[in-house]
Amino acid sequence: MKIGVSTFVTDQGIGPAPLGRALEERGFDSLFIAEHTHIPASRRTPYPGGGELPEIYYRTLDPYIVLTAVAAVTERLLLGTGIALVAQRDPIIMAKEVASLDLVSGGRVIVGIGAGWNREEMENHGTDPATRGRLVNERLQAMRELWTQEKAEFHGEFVNFDPVYLWPKPVQRPYPPIYVGGVEAAFTRIAALGSDAWLANASSPEQLAPLIERMRSVAGRDVPVTVYAVPPTPEAVEGYERLGVERVLFYLPTLPEGETLGQLDTMAQVAARFR
Repeated sequence: MKIGVSTFVTDQGIGPAPLGRALEERGFDSLFIAEHTHIPASRRTPYPGGGELPEIYYRTLDPYIVLTAVAAVTERLLLGTGIALVAQRDPIIMAKEVASLDLVSGGRVIVGIGAGWNREEMENHGTDPATRGRLVNERLQAMRELWTQEKAEFHGEFVNFDPVYLWPKPVQRPYPPIYVGGVEAAFTRIAALGSDAWLANASSPEQLAPLIERMRSVAGRDVPVTVYAVPPTPEAVEGYERLGVERVLFYLPTLPEGETLGQLDTMAQVAARFR
């Protein structure tokens, strides 16, 4: 069982460099960080967790800047987005950011992606919520072309460019692994794009088991599963281990450095039982 950490990195919590060092020193395998470019002050879209939207959602740092800072002070830690909002990102710029991070980190990037839930947020980026699924699929396909072809071109419904040069190319070939977040639409995306893993939210093992079966049925293959925001308890890990989940990501609250290090010490004691 692989065990990593998922968190929101903001201007109010531990900094990226000390967080990265602390995770690697304690033997965690990966860091997955959340992304929101901004949060509209007035929203019609309800927060999926219920109640008021936590402040961390609109204080997140840019994920690729955070992960670059983490890469600079670590050697083994995998660097993931959990999740990058592809519907809000230019695919040419994102392709360059991902490939650049993969290069400077020595091939440690995991591209966790999703279509997003906040309709007003994506509308501010010029994205129509009704077509965001198709948009995400095209942008991923276009990025794959940019990562793998010396002269890449793409002509689709939403993405269109004639042959271009884009470097660097990722260290990982043909490109970094792509983990897809979401539920039913994500299952179709995994099947259509041949994605490397499903990034699942931390439903209980009992709730997650039929979803894994459904996802693999849609995908037509034994897709690995990483579970996001898992409580750092032995019981939780054991439940997901029985399901054959590849990796769990303990949820790390966004706190100042001293408090964060204490939380990580406790989490590391749990993780050590499963190595």
